[in-house]
Amino acid sequence: MTTGRMVAIYCRVSTDQQSVENQQRELEAVAQRHGWEVVGMFADEGVSGAKAQRPAFDKLMHAVARREVDLVAAWSVDRLGRSLQHLLSFLAELQAKGVDLYLHQQGLDTQTPAGKAMFQMCGVFAEFERAIIVERIRAGLARAKAAGIRIGRPRATVDVRKAVVLMAAGKSLRQVAREMQVAPSTLSAAVRKTSLSAAG
Repeated sequence: MTTGRMVAIYCRVSTDQQSVENQQRELEAVAQRHGWEVVGMFADEGVSGAKAQRPAFDKLMHAVARREVDLVAAWSVDRLGRSLQHLLSFLAELQAKGVDLYLHQQGLDTQTPAGKAMFQMCGVFAEFERAIIVERIRAGLARAKAAGIRIGRPRATVDVRKAVVLMAAGKSLRQVAREMQVAPSTLSAAVRKTSLSAAG
């Protein structure tokens, strides 16, 4: 394996409660073992792979476009792409710039033909796994709905009489809503509904 390569490390975690430190430390150790020079560290924290906006990933791709790196190192294939199409597009962009990819969890290096083929297979499985999870969630929601279980936030109950008294005393709708711990729109709709019922 070629040494003295300029590597950019990319890390991502999905929630703010997680940290990229473990990924970063392990990838830095890999770079040291291989004699790679770490020239960039890019980390998206609290960012889902499904989201289109990933600031650090975008900066990484700018570095690739400017040929500032020879190699991109990431913890795993699922840290990189939103879909198989996105993963393949990402790999094609790296190849166009002569940049290789190292994935630690998969032990994959696109400097080899086997590595390129394996990367595509990993992308297939990552997308397949995500599709299964989404399908399970949909099936669970459908079962809950069929069983008569209400999905979503519980409907807020509003003491309209109390709200009217407070507003008559000079408080604004927003102030009353805050005091009653409901959204102003919920309070407004409840008052309007009661008024219409009384008028009818």
